[in-house]
Amino acid sequence: MPSSFFTPTKHSMAHSLLQKLLSSLFALLTPHSSPPSPLLHHEVFLPRTSPQMPPHTPPQMPPYPASPFRLQPPPGSMKHDRPLPPPPAWRPEPQTGKQRLLQPRHKTSPLIWCGAIVCVILILLLILAGIITLVFFLVIKPRNPSLDLTAASLSSIYLDSSAYLNGDFSFLANFSNPNRKIDLTFQYLGVDLYFRDRLIAVQALQPFAQRTGESRLESVHMVSSQVLLPPELALELQQQVKRNSVVYSVRGTFKVKASLGVGHYSYWVSTRCDIELTAPPNGVLVARRCRTK
Repeated sequence: MPSSFFTPTKHSMAHSLLQKLLSSLFALLTPHSSPPSPLLHHEVFLPRTSPQMPPHTPPQMPPYPASPFRLQPPPGSMKHDRPLPPPPAWRPEPQTGKQRLLQPRHKTSPLIWCGAIVCVILILLLILAGIITLVFFLVIKPRNPSLDLTAASLSSIYLDSSAYLNGDFSFLANFSNPNRKIDLTFQYLGVDLYFRDRLIAVQALQPFAQRTGESRLESVHMVSSQVLLPPELALELQQQVKRNSVVYSVRGTFKVKASLGVGHYSYWVSTRCDIELTAPPNGVLVARRCRTK
């Protein structure tokens, strides 16, 4: 450039010197000499650049020693200083339906087989017992024994000033066996006398047996002695005596054994008879209603 447009400074002089050095280096590297470019004889203003540094080459790491516990990395894979990623975790492959069917089966324990056989036998016995019971009730048709009061007498009723009851009552009980193929045995017989759900007398009877279709009369004598009644019940009993209509309740509990051939079974029977009597001393039976369950 003409000197009238450019004033030399220290910066421009250094830049010119650097430009000349680059031109000489370019001429030495070129195999055939060529006329210098006219651009090299002119000073060109270039921005200041920092000297280029050679690329950094990291030092090579020595190869890892071979170990029996891990794989030896291939040569050339250790050029970088980064550690190798860990191997992927082992996961079992999902089994298909065919593989599941082909798996070996374990032998069943003999104890399990014995338990299964015992359970099967018990189930068969229960089924057989149910069938026998059903056939028995359908063919034999067992019925409960019945109790009926054919006669009754009320001899005395006495209430003292402290509402203690003393009385004498007796009746004739008729036990019957309505079954045609089953014999009955009364193993236990207990009879209770109530007045408005208040127990006033108890009596036990001797056991006896009944053949099919038989009936048996039993005389039962019941005595009430110093039985404390609540004031309202004592007042009601006095009013019934005045009206000549005394209402009692006879309740029986029996244990019966039913026999059919060589087989037998036992069960409990409950009987209740509500009776109406005339006033003592000559009280007689007026009405009754009995039911057995």
